[in-house]
Amino acid sequence: MNASLHILVREFLEHLAIEKNCSKLTIRDYMHYLLVFQEWLLTSLPDKNIHTIDVSDVRKYRVFLSNRADKKGRTLKRITQNYYVIALRSFLRFLIKNDYKTLEPSKIDLPKAESRSLKFLERDQVDRLVTSPNTSTEEGIRDRAIIELLFSTGLRVSELAKLNKDEINLDRREFGVIGKGGRARVVFVSERACEWLKIYLKKRQDMFKPLFIRYSGRTVEENQGEKMRLSVRGIERIVKKYVRLARLPVDATVHTLRHSFATDLLTNGADIRSVQEMLGHKNISTTQIYTHVTNRQLKEVHKTFHSGNKGI
Repeated sequence: MNASLHILVREFLEHLAIEKNCSKLTIRDYMHYLLVFQEWLLTSLPDKNIHTIDVSDVRKYRVFLSNRADKKGRTLKRITQNYYVIALRSFLRFLIKNDYKTLEPSKIDLPKAESRSLKFLERDQVDRLVTSPNTSTEEGIRDRAIIELLFSTGLRVSELAKLNKDEINLDRREFGVIGKGGRARVVFVSERACEWLKIYLKKRQDMFKPLFIRYSGRTVEENQGEKMRLSVRGIERIVKKYVRLARLPVDATVHTLRHSFATDLLTNGADIRSVQEMLGHKNISTTQIYTHVTNRQLKEVHKTFHSGNKGI
């Protein structure tokens, strides 16, 4: 059974949206990766199609990716090249599942990507960051509440931006979010973050639904409150602003606070399965990037209890 590559890619993207419930951002990325493959196949191997490609063809595609440059003329990093190949393997898997003849995806191996260091803040650095905003202003109080909530919950920036005031239970200090892949989870708010949220919401004299609103630009009518919602980019800029003000040695981002949240829990004795749940990770393997914490704890156990260290 043969079909044009364009039609099959469209069917695959529909599958991701409807059956896999993938986010629009994920679908956009897969579309980009597969369109690059489609263009390469049509121009480099015009006598081939998705039904007749083999491992040697995929090898040629990988050579193409290794030499491919971005808009600034930089070659793609190894991990970025892998994203293109992962998308291709997922596409081939979909085709085989739907009885199309094509290359078995298990024949395509992924090389190990370069190891990346995990950035996180020590507790004193977190304290410096959260105390940087000028809380004599409503905007400064908002910024403090944002940073406190990020460190308290480990929320992704997109999850934080979507929050509405009526979704937060400050009495129970918890609320629900829908994360990546449509997975629901409960997140918990620390006492300190809860206090700053209360102070912030008490200052708010508007009826806008969003939990965090912008203070720049033209004000709008109460029924247009969605226009006042602080954007993902706005939250990222706020965190960057206070990272600079706190003069942190780490070039921290919103995601660094998520890493710091997980690191803080593990350092203080939380088990990795619980941290997996709180981060909303589908697989434990994703959470295991934080083994640098448990390794450090094991080193301390060895130092304290091994007889070879006594008297040193």
